[in-house]
Amino acid sequence: MTSLPMPSKQVLFCDFDGPIVDVSERYYRTYKLGLSTLQASYQQHHAATLPLQVLSKNQFWWMKRNRVADTDIAMRSGVPADLIDTLLQQVQRIVNHPHLLQWDTLQPGADTAIHQLKRMGIRLVLVTLRHPRQVQAFLQANDLSQYIDEIFGASDINAAHLNQAEQKVALLERALAAQKSQGYQTSPTCMIGDTEADIIAGQRAEMITVALTNGIRSYDYLKRYQPTTIAPTLLQAVQSRNMTQVLQAA
Repeated sequence: MTSLPMPSKQVLFCDFDGPIVDVSERYYRTYKLGLSTLQASYQQHHAATLPLQVLSKNQFWWMKRNRVADTDIAMRSGVPADLIDTLLQQVQRIVNHPHLLQWDTLQPGADTAIHQLKRMGIRLVLVTLRHPRQVQAFLQANDLSQYIDEIFGASDINAAHLNQAEQKVALLERALAAQKSQGYQTSPTCMIGDTEADIIAGQRAEMITVALTNGIRSYDYLKRYQPTTIAPTLLQAVQSRNMTQVLQAA
């Protein structure tokens, strides 16, 4: 008697920064360190003090979440126009330094969501503009690496900070092709993320798109890109009726 083939495991695609990791403290400390470095350099070369106004974390993060340009954030912080590029280059140089990466923290409930997906037999694939080494280090530090089935990350260590949509589109295409070639079920499926890059990538791949509002974009900003659904956190997305229907359709 011929045995029936085992059903293929369903895949769910998810971003890393935002859904799983809270990067707000690292980004804010990077911004403050960039300003203080600029201040010290200016003092050394001009024997004068720059009249900088350091934004509060709430002010800074509100601007980041509503996609205020970094040049505008610098201007609102009192950085002279001719020094803005210097500041932005400094920020890009240091944002992924280990002494700043230590400020990344696990989003509340993200571990519970990941455990729940694993109990449901879902294959969880991360598609991120972070370098895979950084992702693995964070997952291992939080005892989550064994629950992630595959990681598709960027080779450019600055890609996550720049957050270019076309890079995310290409990564998701590669991740999707890899899952199909391994025989996993990729329809229906979702792309879960917290930025316009995640939504655009999911839409291009004709997936359900789930936008989360606890990351680096606000509800109003994400709504412009017309994701399939918007949820506050990864856990609430996983436990939502819409997600349950998608997973049950497998």
